Amino acid sequence: MRISRTRITAVVAATATVAAAVTTVLAGTASAAQGCRIDYQPNEWTGGFTANVRVSPGDTALSSWTVTWSYPGGQRITGGWNATVSQSGTTVTARNAAWNGSVPAGGSTEFGVQGTSTSGSAAPTGFTLNGVPCNGAPPPTTTPPPTTPPPTTPPPTTPPPTTPPPTTPPPTTPPPTTPPPTTPPPTTPPPVGCAGAVLCDGFENQTGTTPSGDWSVVNPDCSGTGRASVDTATTHSGSRSLRIDGAQGYCNHVFVRSTKDLSAVGTVRYGRIWLRHTTALPTQHVTMMAMTDAADGNKDLRMGGQNAALQWNRASDDATLPEQSPAGVALSVPLPTGRWTCLEFMVDGNQGQLRTWLDGTAVTGLTADGVPTHDIDSQWLNRTWRPRLTDLKLGWESYGEGADTLWYDDVALGTSRIGC
Repeated sequence: MRISRTRITAVVAATATVAAAVTTVLAGTASAAQGCRIDYQPNEWTGGFTANVRVSPGDTALSSWTVTWSYPGGQRITGGWNATVSQSGTTVTARNAAWNGSVPAGGSTEFGVQGTSTSGSAAPTGFTLNGVPCNGAPPPTTTPPPTTPPPTTPPPTTPPPTTPPPTTPPPTTPPPTTPPPTTPPPTTPPPVGCAGAVLCDGFENQTGTTPSGDWSVVNPDCSGTGRASVDTATTHSGSRSLRIDGAQGYCNHVFVRSTKDLSAVGTVRYGRIWLRHTTALPTQHVTMMAMTDAADGNKDLRMGGQNAALQWNRASDDATLPEQSPAGVALSVPLPTGRWTCLEFMVDGNQGQLRTWLDGTAVTGLTADGVPTHDIDSQWLNRTWRPRLTDLKLGWESYGEGADTLWYDDVALGTSRIGC
């Protein structure tokens, strides 16, 4: 790692416990071709949920898409990602983002939602793709064939009297509908806040004051007065957190590195980190999180701050996101002091893209979506970048000014967004 007057790096982490159910539906006209599928996979816990939704158009390509469904119970959407999501009454509408509207025939795209729920909330129903009902349960409703009998319904008007008997069995079906409500409780264990992430750690398994086991203390370049410890006095949840006493000045670098095998995360990595720090980010460059990039000479992708705002920094060429102009810095955000903050990020090694959320809100200045944006990504896009990240390090680097005391807790890495 080298001295840099203008760089940064930071991290994110996520929530939720898994109770998965898949709703699959097929569609058949207009811009939703026959064979389309909507797969809805929820992760639920007491009082809330997230869900990953996969849109597969089937035989016809899409240039844009709108997906709708209805919640029969007490679910309310509070946010979403990779789509614009809204709710009116029980109906939810999700429209593609700018970058994922085009879906080839036979392909798919995904988005996610987050919300609150009441105990025993039922699964969503009535999925449509671009206004066409996607068909899992709809086929029974798609009974145009029965509309041919109506011409011959004069004779069948005598059988209808025989249908009253069948209306007596339906009363016997309510009893079976009471057991289903009893099944949701078993599938809602206490949340661990990681939604099936590959790495999920609140530091609760740490037994001493020095990080060990799943974490090791490392000092890139040289060791100084920076210190890492396990803290029991200040936590986001549980009884332990990671404390970093970050000293100012080069050679006081201290980080705690995950010892877990993170290869299962793959080339698209989502992270969530709960973070609390004491002193406002300084003018000069500091780093709070780093990840080794095997595709970039094993140099770090770093997140930290500069000019009092959050910033990504590429150690190999010192490129920053955003640009360090007044307009660029204004499109980032400062890191709040004196309270816990949820930092989330996504690094797409296939497309060379970066996205960042602070307390659930996307940060414009910390987004590289492949489309050149003035004051944000001219340095970042000055060469092809396809990262292959291999680890996760949390800590503090100062290259001049900037001492700080930080706490990290409830850290998660996974293949899909985890949430706060």
